Amino acid sequence: MNQEMDLAAAKTIRRIVKVNHAGEYGAIRIYRAQIWVARRLYPDTVAFLEETLAHEIDHCQLFRDAMPARQARPCRVMALWGNGGFLLGFVTALMGRQGIWICTAAVEGAVHHHLDDQLLFLKNRDPELHTLIATIQDQELGHLNHALERLSTPTGFWSKALHQIITLSTNIVMWLSTWGDSTRMARELKASRQKTNNQKAA
Repeated sequence: MNQEMDLAAAKTIRRIVKVNHAGEYGAIRIYRAQIWVARRLYPDTVAFLEETLAHEIDHCQLFRDAMPARQARPCRVMALWGNGGFLLGFVTALMGRQGIWICTAAVEGAVHHHLDDQLLFLKNRDPELHTLIATIQDQELGHLNHALERLSTPTGFWSKALHQIITLSTNIVMWLSTWGDSTRMARELKASRQKTNNQKAA
């Protein structure tokens, strides 16, 4: 039974690394597209976008480096993330500075939520990956807060609608690019969180 649990945990850990790597690649493409537009239209935003891009490039490489030890591989359709990310970044940047901040808040907010569940799952299973993700989460939270501070009407209809569209699009691309692994990973992480909560309540 323990061996079966270990194998199941190892599979979930492979999925975590795979999904995170794909997501970071998509983020790289989003920020590159936004920088291309911002240099021409909103130069005051470029410094933040370039710093964030550097973080995402580093995160992507860190997850790539974490793959061999966990027998994980990049998803087979990275072009979907690349093209989808570039299109999302380009379109939201054309909407103005608020489009950039809404996009950043939506993407980084989703990332922050997923990383919380991953950290809970990894705490006693893969301390090395847990430490890596915790460090990355700190930077992602910085991106999120920067965007939230600059949203003029975060609860307005246009802002909420665009936020929901970006979140939905991100989840769809994640599911397609990982052949459903993102859904299976989320289900496994949810079950792990529920088990932990039940143990605390007992």
